[in-house]
Amino acid sequence: MKSAASSSAGASEPRDSRFAPAWAVLNEAIAAKAFPGCAFGVFAQGSTLIQHALGRFTYDNASRAIAPETVFDVASLTKVVATTAAAMLLYQRGLLDLDTPLGDLLPGFIVGRSSAQHARLVTLRHLLAHSSGLPGYVPFFKTVHSPAALFRALLELPIEMEPGTRAEYSDPGFILLGKALEVLTREYLAPWLRREVFHPLGLHSTGFCPPLELRPAIPPTEEDTTFRRRRIQGEVQDEHAWLLQGAGGHAGLFSNVPDLLRFAQSILAGLKPDSFVSHPPALFSDSTIECFAERQPPPGSTRALGWDTPSADSSSGIHFSPHSIGHLGFSGCSLWIDLDAAIAVVLLTNRTWPDRSSQLIRHVRPAFHNAIRQALSASLA
Repeated sequence: MKSAASSSAGASEPRDSRFAPAWAVLNEAIAAKAFPGCAFGVFAQGSTLIQHALGRFTYDNASRAIAPETVFDVASLTKVVATTAAAMLLYQRGLLDLDTPLGDLLPGFIVGRSSAQHARLVTLRHLLAHSSGLPGYVPFFKTVHSPAALFRALLELPIEMEPGTRAEYSDPGFILLGKALEVLTREYLAPWLRREVFHPLGLHSTGFCPPLELRPAIPPTEEDTTFRRRRIQGEVQDEHAWLLQGAGGHAGLFSNVPDLLRFAQSILAGLKPDSFVSHPPALFSDSTIECFAERQPPPGSTRALGWDTPSADSSSGIHFSPHSIGHLGFSGCSLWIDLDAAIAVVLLTNRTWPDRSSQLIRHVRPAFHNAIRQALSASLA
């Protein structure tokens, strides 16, 4: 994994005046302390139009400036760039059946339950669609202290609803999905992803567990006063991913704007191979992409397989087509890909600095995406 950061804050105004409203959204967000800094990028019209950064690592004016290449803790973008990407590739190779019961791969999910009726029905499809009936979040880190203990607690979680009848975004579900995929790959997911996904796509700054020498070049996410009781910088913020030694199916990935745009471009290349050069390669076929981009039951859910899709109040704003996929990260990151317009937008921040209280990012994301899409529409007018 490589990391880079410049020595001065990025320009507060774009060279192209069309994008001035997007810059204004981000500058105002920094001024309002939605986050101390951000890196962002746009792929459209067949090329990378924007790779830029604003602000600094912290609100201290002497802190390091963010650069377009700065590596961030991308939190739940792990779910799509890592775990879902692995599922897509295994599905494409005929090694993953979406309707395989989780209990077939992780028997401990069934064995020992007083009532295993619903547990037997949970499939990999349910986990990807966040419709397994598992709870959304349980703070296990307060009571368990090892990977084995966390895994055992996850296997014993109650199934709150019949699988497929309720959509609830579930971190436990994706941790278990990551473990199930490791049964299929027969190795830990992190090295498998490095070999099968990140290296082929040239994602040289993407991976788990950044080495100690690179940590100072990664924006801190939090002053943790309750659990680890230290500044969290260059190590995963999510407590359960940390208990899993930095790599979970739900969180733990570090990446930057150039890599995430390359990942998005690879997906777009799979859909429209005649419109793209072969670099980066189209890792996924059009049929695989369409399969994982399709909304899943129950009715009303915006969830596809691993990915989210735009909703009425989506973080993607109002201009991404229904045929779009994306995801958010708790640390303040997002990736949205419009499969029809062949547009990808990445926004990386450390909005949880110095603590997790600010929710201003909820207003920043749609405003930023709207400004970008309006500027792109104006350029085609």
